[in-house]
Amino acid sequence: MRRSMLLQMADENVSIDRGSWWSSSWLPSWCPTSTSQLKDAEEKILLPVTSEFSRQFVPISDGNVLSTLVFSGAAGNESTPLVLLHGFGGGLGLWVLNVDALSQQRPIYAFDLLGFGQSSRPSFSSDAQEAELQFVESIEQWRTAVGLESMILLGHNLGGYLAAAYALKYPASVKHLIFVEPWGFPQRPDPGDEDRPIPIWIKALGAMLSPFNPLAGLRAAGPLGPTLVQTLRPDFQKKYESVFNDSTVTDYIYHLNVQTPSGETAFKNMTIPYGWAKHPMLQRMGLIHADIPMTIIYGSRSSIDGYSGTSIKELRPHSHVEVIAIRGAGHYVFADQPEEFNQKVLQVCEMVG
Repeated sequence: MRRSMLLQMADENVSIDRGSWWSSSWLPSWCPTSTSQLKDAEEKILLPVTSEFSRQFVPISDGNVLSTLVFSGAAGNESTPLVLLHGFGGGLGLWVLNVDALSQQRPIYAFDLLGFGQSSRPSFSSDAQEAELQFVESIEQWRTAVGLESMILLGHNLGGYLAAAYALKYPASVKHLIFVEPWGFPQRPDPGDEDRPIPIWIKALGAMLSPFNPLAGLRAAGPLGPTLVQTLRPDFQKKYESVFNDSTVTDYIYHLNVQTPSGETAFKNMTIPYGWAKHPMLQRMGLIHADIPMTIIYGSRSSIDGYSGTSIKELRPHSHVEVIAIRGAGHYVFADQPEEFNQKVLQVCEMVG
């Protein structure tokens, strides 16, 4: 009963009309999803969490809200809060293997990025820099609304990119940056500089699909969509097999990504073929205040460019930059090796206080 009540909690000062900002009328009638099914899928994926938490739909500008989980931690704990930003195609429920351990020392906040999960899904600018700014401003408005003076900002994938972009504009609010397998840092290499040139067929396929959103095919699959996720990404069930022995995780991922593709469209507009950032973050890392420490966490088995961590150290010779590789982990390092990941993050947070 406690879990059900907590999941239904919302800030009493916020009046929410989901239909006004999250219409699903665009969905094909044959696409087996709904906003209520996403809500149910999220509730189910959060069932293993044993720590006390509450949900808030935090109001930001233009009538939008960001769906947020709040773990208050031990009573009287005034440690710097840790804020978790998920990656592209993800949601706050994917931190289920981490929040119990991380919330023992300090308050933890996890929210669905604007355009993802149960947060509002507004229209974004088609301009990459403007879309990035919309994400950044939503994070700042969220921070102000929940009343955080400063925070440790941890971002995975797209969340890492946005954490860096946020620190560039609002450095006074960031005590430490933790990048977990961050997307969008290196510049796309020139074709002649690539160690392994992109095959012609991939280039042709990329050109053909360029007008479409990255996950448009999942929505086009209609009733085959849930099976498609399970077939193409069976690794997700394996990552979370310590808490689920069914399709809970893939069902959640499916419902996350067949709603209105708001954040997905923004992400597409921020990229160039084949998944590189239009405005690479590595070029801007030297502009982030030197007194903001950084930790970069990679999985040793990941295909993400791990050299960005070394490059960041070179770009910030007068700053604290630590690069951590977790053995046996891939891109979803926090789910592949959750115990070691949690331990490393806790160690970093202890240095902040």
